[in-house]
Parts: sequence; C-alpha cells; structure tokens
Amino acid sequence: MSMSPAPGSIRRASQWAVHTRWLRSRLPCALRPWLLDAGSLTDRIRQRCEGCFRVQVVSEGWQRPYRDEVQALSLRPTTLGWVRQVQLLCDEIPWVFARTVIPIRTLSGAQRRLIRLGERPLGAFLFADPALQRAAVELARITPGHALYAAASGGLGIRPEALWGRRSVFRLGGKPLLVTEVFLPAIEGAA
Repeated sequence: MSMSPAPGSIRRASQWAVHTRWLRSRLPCALRPWLLDAGSLTDRIRQRCEGCFRVQVVSEGWQRPYRDEVQALSLRPTTLGWVRQVQLLCDEIPWVFARTVIPIRTLSGAQRRLIRLGERPLGAFLFADPALQRAAVELARITPGHALYAAASGGLGIRPEALWGRRSVFRLGGKPLLVTEVFLPAIEGAA
C-alpha cells in the first residue's frame, strides 16, 4: 500500500489529450506500440511476458476521483467513485500501474461484479462484453508533482523523470468507467 502525499503538495491533474493530437515523434519509441494499441493491455502483456503474469491490487475502495477524472466521467466534483489501483506484473516486476474509477451509477446489474475483481484482470471482464464501447484513447506525459505519478511510481526503486500513460472511458451497458494505464520502465524492452 502506497502512502498518500501531504494535502496540497501535489497537483492532481495531468495534461491528457486524444492520441491523434500527439505527434508520433513526441512519444517514446519503446512505448509507442503500448500507448497506441487499441486492444486489451492484459492480453498484450500476457503475449510479451515470457514468465508469470499476475495482477497485484495496490488499493481499492470509495474515494474522490482526481479533478481530471471527474471531468472525463462528467461527474460532480464531490462525487465518490470506486477506485481500484493495481500493478500488472511480469515475473514479479511491475510493468504497468493501472487506475480504474467507477462511478456509483455504473455499479448496478452485471457491473456490480467490478468491485469484487480481486486479483483478476479488469481487461478480461471488459473485453469479454460484446457490447463494450470505448471512447478515444487519451495520452499524457506524467511528471513528478502529479498525484498519478506518485501513485504509479510508489513501488519503484528509481523514479524516472516522467512516465507515460493512456486512458479511456469505457461503457458497459451504457454505463461509464475510466481506465488509466501508466507504463513503468520495465516494460520498455518488451514492445
């Protein structure tokens, strides 16, 4: 479990932009295939990981989403959501930090299962739904000073100058959830 930063010590927003607005030359070569892939990240990691793949839950529970997450999901600023943070590991080395924000209104019907995933990958649940809708993929360069950087880099021995991430709003039965995936340094050699 990572420690929370002191209130006010971290800005909460990253600069997210639709992937088509980024010049390919601005994206790190080693991460381009990961950032721009529209398929299941879980499946892609399983294909590239030559060892044991697993999901490790870092934290989950009701909390207030970050300001940019509230905007992406069209929520009121005081709304709570189910927030799940996990690491996707290959041979016990973290390749990806993932953060999912699920609004309360989404957690009805079949989607109630989303708060009981445990160490099962979310991607397997999402991409198994034939009615799944995915909004455009947004990308961001995430730097120290952002809450997402602190959460994603918390378990790393050496913290990089910046991390890259992608996110999308998914709709299951018309109900939204936001999935953010932050690529950690160990994944760079696995494209």
